Amino acid sequence: MSAGQLFLYNTLTRKKELFQAESPVGVYVCGVTPYDTTHLGHAFTYTAVDVLVRYLRFKGYDVLYVQNITDVDDDILLRAASTGVDWRELGDRETRKYLDDMTALNNLPPHVMPRAAEHIPDMIGIIERLLEKGLAYRRDGNVYFEVRRQESFGKLCRLAYRAQLELANERGNFPDDPLKKDPLDFVLWQAKKEGEPSWPSPWGEGRPGWHIECSAMSMKYLGESFALHGGGQDLVFPHHECEIAQSETCTGKPFARYWFHTGMVYSGSKKMSKSLGNMVFVSDLLREYSSDTIRLYLLGHQYRRNWNFEAEDLAAHVELAAELADATTDPRQASGEDLEHWARPFFAAMDDDLDTPRSLDELRALASEADAAARRTLRTLGERMLGLTFER
Repeated sequence: MSAGQLFLYNTLTRKKELFQAESPVGVYVCGVTPYDTTHLGHAFTYTAVDVLVRYLRFKGYDVLYVQNITDVDDDILLRAASTGVDWRELGDRETRKYLDDMTALNNLPPHVMPRAAEHIPDMIGIIERLLEKGLAYRRDGNVYFEVRRQESFGKLCRLAYRAQLELANERGNFPDDPLKKDPLDFVLWQAKKEGEPSWPSPWGEGRPGWHIECSAMSMKYLGESFALHGGGQDLVFPHHECEIAQSETCTGKPFARYWFHTGMVYSGSKKMSKSLGNMVFVSDLLREYSSDTIRLYLLGHQYRRNWNFEAEDLAAHVELAAELADATTDPRQASGEDLEHWARPFFAAMDDDLDTPRSLDELRALASEADAAARRTLRTLGERMLGLTFER
């Protein structure tokens, strides 16, 4: 048995849509900025995407999954400067930690994990095209995208100009930059600063802006138009909005059809973030809990919903992990007949915008069945679609 039709919430249209794409399905997800990894918010996003990719593959799609590493960015350079560590060394160290954490959580590796620092020529190429089209302008070695040249700017976030500016300012925008035509214009290329890495360009030594990095890397590996772009909800604006603006005006084509955004994870009722210092690290949790326990805890929250970390809630999932493991003593996978009989409610939950809390309820129900076929179905659904190991 195969699942039914998958409906996913599309941030661009603000509604659940039937997922339709031709193989290979291009999936691009904004990866970590490697300077302080890996907190539970990261794990929530990338585990949700891992389940999505697993489920698409189960449904017969050939998926090409790209997740970048943002190793050239204001935050990583500031951390490197403040700690006296070379920015490359810092990025390499934190990237290794992140990859180790993802492996420990049983998240499958993306097909491609491009690093921003290795794709500078691709970024320069896009910037040159934007300048040629009159969509960007040069000032003192910097290049800016002129947001008012794109009439649909704001179509993803659906915010008015003033709200856009306020949010952009909270997230790194410099509205008082005297070189800008408009306070909301964003940098594509920034002139070299003392103590920062730089690369040659037609506009002088410098480095790329944040937004152009993901446009260049996604289009290099997935083409100018692809199926799905994802990341945390905090990336909707300005990052993903700016990606759409520069990509679509550059190519004249739709950028990504579906926009998949995960909810924010809070700790102490505040969004888990490096700046607030309220992060819960995956590596710390793995010293006390199994990967299945943590994974079940994450999947117990629907991917679009915000939630607050509670240690007691995580601890409660130890019992569920043991219950499911105890029910999967049969190493065999389910047959098509087994799935036809036992898996319909699970598939109905997954097809409804990846409702993993409901799908876990269905696994628990299968674990309570004495029938061997139900237990085989539990193993197949848990392993192949939710990434559980059932290790004791």
